[in-house]
Amino acid sequence: MSVENNTLLHWFDEIHAFMQEGKFAPWGNVLKDQLQEILHDKEHGDQERWLEALESLPAIKPDTCNLSVSDLALTKTDVSAEEKQKVEEGLRGLMPWRKGPFRFFDTYVDTEWHSDWKWDRVAPHLAPLKGRTVLDVGCGSGYHMWRMLGGGADRVVGVDPSRLFLMQFQAMKRYAEKALGPLKADLLPLKMEDVPARLQSFDTTFSMGVLYHRKSPIDHIQELRDTLRPGGQLVLETLVIEGKLGEVLMPEDRYAMMRNVWFLPSVETLLLWCRRAGLRNPRVVDLNQTSIEEQRTTDWMRFNSLPDFLDADNHDLTAEGYPAPLRAVILAEAP
Repeated sequence: MSVENNTLLHWFDEIHAFMQEGKFAPWGNVLKDQLQEILHDKEHGDQERWLEALESLPAIKPDTCNLSVSDLALTKTDVSAEEKQKVEEGLRGLMPWRKGPFRFFDTYVDTEWHSDWKWDRVAPHLAPLKGRTVLDVGCGSGYHMWRMLGGGADRVVGVDPSRLFLMQFQAMKRYAEKALGPLKADLLPLKMEDVPARLQSFDTTFSMGVLYHRKSPIDHIQELRDTLRPGGQLVLETLVIEGKLGEVLMPEDRYAMMRNVWFLPSVETLLLWCRRAGLRNPRVVDLNQTSIEEQRTTDWMRFNSLPDFLDADNHDLTAEGYPAPLRAVILAEAP
């Protein structure tokens, strides 16, 4: 194994040790092999370039890091011009930045998504996160993981197979820990399928923006249920349509230019899926049509975005003529 991959595996020493005993042991027993396969045996072609960008970030100790504000502000009063330039160049080496925003000292990373807006819609409805162990499935760059930690969670584990998201997460973690000390937040570059079945260990599980990519959505809901301890809370956010019980949209091909979109249920149908999957008291706590202000092209994500994916003359329709993205947040509890 290369020095590079040894370095990457060391990022996970603490979470691996935590999972060695107790209810997380079924995952701890296989986690090291999972990470070895992903980070070494299936190394991504851009991994070395991204790692170089990460390692180029200057070792600045922030004065503050606030995980309770929208940009997770890392601040320091006396950052030199050379350090500012190195921060900017290193972070730009990790483009595109899709989920955020972030503030790394004087560099504001204006991400494609205003993930803070989603958090503001979701957070007021959650069971208190204080002291909870949380799983975030499809966590992206980990923006919401930091907000969960800022909301009082004891430990947050994210799973997302993107190697770029892992590097972006590590950039934030390195600086945040310099300001706040060791933080129990870990992004594992894995898929939901890598989480051991029927773990039944997390207090809260989030799945936001994942369900519509699943060919078998009810199976996914059951997998999420089985990550939770009895009475644990599921936070499910996904695309829906307006309609009656039993109505579901299945796109012919793409939806809002996205490949791999399978089922968009009506809200009542989604609630039925949750009940049939064995969850208790599923309820809608937020319904929001995504705006072109919430998801758009920026200087940190220069590819096409939502304005390009909608009908140019009618933003209530996608480019394909389907209803524009409408997102529901569902809460439910494990039996």
